[in-house]
Order: sequence, then C-alpha cells, then structure tokens
Amino acid sequence: MKKKQQHGGGECPAPWPPAAAAAAGGGPGQGGGLMRRRPLSLLPFLSLRDYVFCMATLLLFCLGSLFYQLNGGPPHFLLALRHCLGNSTYLDDHGPPPQKVLPFPSQVVYNRVGKCGSRTVVLLLRILSDKHGFNLVTSDIHNKTRLTKNEQMELIKNISTAEQPYLFTRHVHFLNFSRFGGDQPVYINIIRDPVNRFLSNYFFRRFGDWRGEQNHMIRTPNMRQEERYLDINVCILENYPECSNPRLFYIIPYFCGQHPRCREPGEWALERAKLNVNENFLLVGILEELEDVLLLLERFLPHYFKDVLSIYKNPEHRKLGNLTVTVKKTVPSPEAIQVLYQRMRYEYEFYYYVKEQFHLLKRKFGLKSHIRKPSPRPEFFIPSPLETEEPINDEEEDDEKWLEDIYKRALGHD
Repeated sequence: MKKKQQHGGGECPAPWPPAAAAAAGGGPGQGGGLMRRRPLSLLPFLSLRDYVFCMATLLLFCLGSLFYQLNGGPPHFLLALRHCLGNSTYLDDHGPPPQKVLPFPSQVVYNRVGKCGSRTVVLLLRILSDKHGFNLVTSDIHNKTRLTKNEQMELIKNISTAEQPYLFTRHVHFLNFSRFGGDQPVYINIIRDPVNRFLSNYFFRRFGDWRGEQNHMIRTPNMRQEERYLDINVCILENYPECSNPRLFYIIPYFCGQHPRCREPGEWALERAKLNVNENFLLVGILEELEDVLLLLERFLPHYFKDVLSIYKNPEHRKLGNLTVTVKKTVPSPEAIQVLYQRMRYEYEFYYYVKEQFHLLKRKFGLKSHIRKPSPRPEFFIPSPLETEEPINDEEEDDEKWLEDIYKRALGHD
C-alpha cells in the first residue's frame, strides 16, 4: 500500500476516482461514508414510490388529453374537477370561440293580421325603435300575403340577413324559416272578433275614415257605386262573394302558413294554425284587450317594448289613435249576424282558442280580465261599434306615407 501523502503537516485520504465518488454519492470533503444508490441520478430526491406515482400521474394526464381531443371537449371528470376547484380560464383561452348570442330574442316577426289594430302597434314600434335602438324592418308590399316557394325563400333570406336585433312586420301568412334552412324567429300577432274584423274591413273599403271619401276612392277606384253603397244585410243574406267563403276565411291562414290547404276553410287548416300558435308564437293577443297585450309584450320582450304602455296611454298618442276610426259603420241585423257566424265557425273556433290561451297567460302574470263571461255558444252577441273603442283601424293595404306623417307628428310631441 502506498504511503499516504502529507500536506500541511496533516494526513488526508487519497482522493477517490470520479466514478467511485459518484457511485458513493459523496464528493470531496464528505469523507468516506457511502450512501444508498438512487433510482435515477437525475432525480436524486425521489424515492422509488414517488417515481412510480409521478409516472402514473403523467400517464393519466396523457390519456385524459387524448380523450379530450378525440371527443372534441373535456371529459366529465375534468368538468367535475373544474366545478369543485372553481372556474378556470383554460376553456375560455383554448376552447372554441363562444358564439355571439344576444341575451334576448334578436329576431322577431310580427306578421300582422289586417284590420286587427296593427296600425296602432306599428306606430308604437316606430317610436320604440328610436327609443331602444332595435332595427325595425318594414316592407313596401302590403297586399301580398300568399307567396310562391321562391318568394318565400327570397323574403326569408332578406329578413334573416337584417341587422340584429330586428323586428320585421308585414301582412303575410306564417313563414316556416326552418324549412329553408334559416333560424326560426319569435312570432307575435294580434287578432280580434272575426265579425268585427269583417265589418271594419267592409266599411273601410267603401267609406274610409276621418279623411273622407276621397281617400277610399283612391284605394278602391274600380268599385262601382252600387257596390260601394251595397247594404251589408243584402251582401250577407244574398251570399255576395265579399260576404261568403273563402273571403271570410281570413284570420286562420296568417297562422296556418303558405300551404295551399291553409286557404281552404276546414279542420286541417284550423288544427295546423293552432299547432303553429303553440310552437312558433310567443304571444297572440286579443285586440279587445290591447292594453293587456302591450303589458305582456313589455314583459316578454322588454328590449323592444319597454315603456310601450305608458306611450300608448299618453294623451297625445291617444289623439293620433282616433284619427282612423272607420266612418258610416253599421251593425247588420241579428239574422245576418247569425249567418256570418255560421260561415265563420272555423274562424270563431280559432278565435276562442287563442282567447282562452291569452287569458291563461294573463292569469299566470296576475292580470285579471275585466270582461263579462262569454255567452255559451252558439248564442252570439256583437257590440255596437259605437260602444267599442277601436284604438286604430287597419287595412291590409297600409298607407305608409300617411303613417309616416303620423309618426313624425308623434315625435314632434315628445
């Protein structure tokens, strides 16, 4: 054995070779004590158990990531973990960009029924669109309610591409957007007692409103004088075309749709109209209870109809509402009314159905119907036009220029 080297008068052990030092786990200045060998020299602080746990965790993470990618989303256990640990920004940063959806219905269609007070609502919508900033989309076509397939596709395309949120309004029978690949909008509408609607239209076409006969002469220039002054009872009892079907079958097609059978009075069109009311219409109101209709619209669609009731009750707006009351309006004889009632039995079945649904909705919101109990059918009663306040009369062929003048006058009073 070699002699130990002397250094500084003291004895020091001979230095170990580097490999031996590494194997012993020691180094210079650590003496000759040997240490137990570690599983991996790169992880000097892990035991074998710790190493196995880390590898198992890594494997689980890899399997979870693979499952996530194959299924297009996070596995349930990761979602549960996120729920327990609190919200994370990972999905927000790495997931697909969220679709921009407004927190309220952004596509509303009011396919207004003729002579059911739609001028009142359109005037209010013009004021409300300026007030709330939604896009009110109207049409220059006022007398074409039945469309061909190509016309339906074109109209749906034009409506769907309008800037949202929008409210589209026009006299048109129900359109099925989903049939042509579009998003089905929210529908709203208002109807009224069928005989009252018919009488309002009958006399308005002949004698107009407060603007006098010149206005209706422009609307119906080809109407002969004997037809213009035709007694309503004669028209009904002698079965003139204007006072018989299919002309009297008017309200149901607005809810049934564009199918040819929707224009044929019968059970098929009636049941289809009811189905569409249940599945596609947010609200179908009754003109005789217009204030309650406006109140419910304000609750259901506040981004469109907020403050509508206060605007409607404003005295200045009331004055505008009385400008289009139909003149020379008379009530037919009881015999003629009974004949009308029989010819319009499908219209009345639909009207009663909508009215019942409307009253159920009112009760859910705590609104009471301040009207007398309806008489049992088939007894029929129609109030005198002088006893019934009509907010505004309407016609399928709207005079948009006149309505625009009224709108400007309304804004001038704000």
